[in-house]
Amino acid sequence: MTWIQREVRLEPRPRGFHLVTDEILGAVPELDRIEVGMVHVFIRHTSASLTLNENASPAVRRDFRAWADEVVPEHADYWTHTLEGSDDMPAHIKASVLGGPSVLVPISGGRLALGTWQGVYLCEHRDSGGAREVVVTAWGEERTRG
Repeated sequence: MTWIQREVRLEPRPRGFHLVTDEILGAVPELDRIEVGMVHVFIRHTSASLTLNENASPAVRRDFRAWADEVVPEHADYWTHTLEGSDDMPAHIKASVLGGPSVLVPISGGRLALGTWQGVYLCEHRDSGGAREVVVTAWGEERTRG
């Protein structure tokens, strides 16, 4: 059994849904050593989240943002946690509702066993959330080299 763990810093992004699959894979090249296993990606923030979804059409990511901003409005008069800005409390709610703090993906043959149209999203729920840190933990049976 092999265990790998890396802390990965994702560059700051504006509010929205951003594909980060390649950044995560680039930070953990040792995944190719695992024949069968799992990779867990955990974000260390409460105003951003992770999810798996469409990796081809940018329209899907725009629609996610439009829906999230409509369902969890920024300037609602019922928010009481407002010291960090009008986008902070809505960001916390979106982070819990839209994916949460982690994704778990199978590894097969040294690669993520994602579907053809799947990718890992960083869901940035703040206008200026800054850099985001994720912890990537992979484990599984090592590939045999022949």
